[in-house]
Amino acid sequence: MSQIFTTTCCVVGGGPAGLMAGFLLARAGVDVIVLEKHADFLRDFRGDTIHPSTLHIMDELGLLDEFLRLPHHKAYALSAWIGERQYKVADFSSLPGKGNFIAFMPQWDFLDFIAAHARALTNFRLLMNTAGERLLFDGDRVCGLSATGPDGELTIKARLVIAADGRGSHMRDDARLPVEDFGAPMDVLWFKLPRKESDPDESFGRVAPGRMLAMIDRGSYWQCGCVIPKGDAEKLRQKGIETFRDSIAGLTPFLADRVSVLKDWTDVNLLTVQVNRLKIWSRPGLLCIGDAAHAMSPVGGVGVNLAIQDAVAAANLLSAKLRDNALSDDDLAAVQRRREFPTRVTQAIQLAIQNRVVRSVLSAEKPFDAPLALRLLNAIPLLRRLPARLIGLGVRPEHIQT
Repeated sequence: MSQIFTTTCCVVGGGPAGLMAGFLLARAGVDVIVLEKHADFLRDFRGDTIHPSTLHIMDELGLLDEFLRLPHHKAYALSAWIGERQYKVADFSSLPGKGNFIAFMPQWDFLDFIAAHARALTNFRLLMNTAGERLLFDGDRVCGLSATGPDGELTIKARLVIAADGRGSHMRDDARLPVEDFGAPMDVLWFKLPRKESDPDESFGRVAPGRMLAMIDRGSYWQCGCVIPKGDAEKLRQKGIETFRDSIAGLTPFLADRVSVLKDWTDVNLLTVQVNRLKIWSRPGLLCIGDAAHAMSPVGGVGVNLAIQDAVAAANLLSAKLRDNALSDDDLAAVQRRREFPTRVTQAIQLAIQNRVVRSVLSAEKPFDAPLALRLLNAIPLLRRLPARLIGLGVRPEHIQT
């Protein structure tokens, strides 16, 4: 027989948006169950960039000092190499507060940290290895969901279901919420290469005709993202891993002595880039946040942090109403009203960069000059504060109010 759980709010998805929403709601006195379909958080090549906006949230929660005791690497600036010349792009040290840097940290460490603090609350339950399957309805209103856990089927009755189950959200599909897709000209191949003490000491990007490579300093290794034209992954695989290794070494010569660690294509992970947004983020009894509401481009690495901002806004707007059993449909719509503007602006910037910069680089066959904007950022240090604020804090950053 199916197990039956009853709760005030059930969050589907134990990623950054889901766990943070569950933690903040429980911290505000709401009874919460969070479902995570995997048995642990150990998935490689997830978003590992913790931006100043998220560091400020951790500080407002009184957790920043403890959080920064976890292994991480600080980046106070970002730069890009075009050919043999370096261009400085963003200076995060100019931002206010303690978190004036990007913290590069494995996402599983971040999620384990939030989960540990959430589990200390008596009104929070995290069900691992438990996948949300179908929404349950009472007329037109979502009243819970069915799930599958390690011991079989579950029925979870809830006044609110929060779908935070990513860009392939089953809950979003089950609710038949309309999605607007904006497309993307690229995909990304992620892989690791060893890092040496003699290597550059900051994360950066390498750009050349037809090729782009992002490199994130993770201390003992580089987390690398090779940007390729949309749909070209299979063509590259057919050419063989040796050709791919040679391409990486040609673009970034100091890696030539270690690309051999890529033994075959199992050492390379494909991220299929999507950029989309729900037209309506909620229906009675259901709210979508994070990638379930808006899949972001990897440009700027802002996806994780935008999802956490959604979680903070949802907790700020909904916790008292959930506690008092006074939640209305307009309260759910208020979350979209609060978060849609920063999402639209961020996606518009990402799409402009994708379509005007990434697309032209990937199609280029001859060397090219750096764009004027990049030359100005490199020449005038004060200008680097603007991309630092857009990347680091985002548009309309949220603050803890619960």
